Amino acid sequence: MSRLPLRILPTALSLCLALAVHAQSSTAPATDAASIDRVHTAPPRPLPPARDPHTQGFVPAADLPDGVLPPSTADGNFAIGPTHQPAPEASEQTGVPKGTIVEFTMRSTDSKLYPGIAREPGTWGTPDPADPTRMIVTTSHPAPYTRLVAVYVPAGYAPGTVLPVIIGADGPDRLLFTVLDNLIAEKKIPPLAAVSIANGSGDAQGSERGLEYDTMSGRYSDFVETEVLPLVEEKAHVRLTHDPDGRATMGTSSGGAASLIMAWFHPERYHRVLAYSGTWINQQWPHSDAYPHGAWGFHETLIAAAEPKPIRLWMEVGDRDLLNSNWMRDGMHDWVEASERLARVLAAKGYKYQFVFARNAVHGDRPVKQQTLAEALEYLWQGYKPAP
Repeated sequence: MSRLPLRILPTALSLCLALAVHAQSSTAPATDAASIDRVHTAPPRPLPPARDPHTQGFVPAADLPDGVLPPSTADGNFAIGPTHQPAPEASEQTGVPKGTIVEFTMRSTDSKLYPGIAREPGTWGTPDPADPTRMIVTTSHPAPYTRLVAVYVPAGYAPGTVLPVIIGADGPDRLLFTVLDNLIAEKKIPPLAAVSIANGSGDAQGSERGLEYDTMSGRYSDFVETEVLPLVEEKAHVRLTHDPDGRATMGTSSGGAASLIMAWFHPERYHRVLAYSGTWINQQWPHSDAYPHGAWGFHETLIAAAEPKPIRLWMEVGDRDLLNSNWMRDGMHDWVEASERLARVLAAKGYKYQFVFARNAVHGDRPVKQQTLAEALEYLWQGYKPAP
């Protein structure tokens, strides 16, 4: 029997709460200054309609029997579901050596790149009456934060040796650590470190998380490179490779967008990207004239216009993923459409990628991740050879 699609999503992935503001309103955007400054509250958001992976205009996808995943060596587009049972690697297995987890806290007062912002609780922005692709946020202000960083060091690590690494958003990601234990023991992926970094709090425009993950620039990659990884090596007593082929990024929702943004702006640092329910939409704030449509620009213009970069990408979207067509009315707030468009342009440019369309799945769907993460990591690390 298929699972009921209604589930409670993790707080860190609650884009639907922020985006719910006026999502069902049929009124035109406010045009007066008083309305722009008004504090908005979010009404309950209905579940988005389920989409068919074979909708006209979507990329051609291979239908797989329920419970079957694509081979970890296969490129292209696949539809899975509707049931999503956890893979064996998603659970602790008897006799499998466990990696070491080292955790530490970072404070915004110590950061040169992200001193901290926050949006007032219970508030949201307003679409710019002169340009519906822009969001006006008047309730964001400087604010301190702390973030937890969890470092996974594989069992049997020999101190002083260099490890490949995967950098994850919205950490700590305990499921990732368990899957790594099992895959490494099975020799399906190389022994590698994982750095799972909590966001700086909040969500979407005007928040620290939104600023870090949705901004189309190399700033978050620079933050990880210059402020996080030196502490990781110091506190976890591990050495991480600088070979971009041995470095991966991963995340869900805006964290998924951040994973591709990190590799796109710094391909000399990262060649491998893993994203669940990627926010390839217009959610950047503040506005950028260079990238006016935020991560929607990836499939709108950027990838098609650039020479292919050495990036391997695994990505997923759920049939009930987010759809916010009423709020900004810019045509750039459909997560399913964005993933389909991204898959199409990746294929056209000859990228190595695997796109999984999950039936009976919501945004950041936990059962889908439990089912697919092991296969996704195998696909991601395909062809890796340590640098001499």
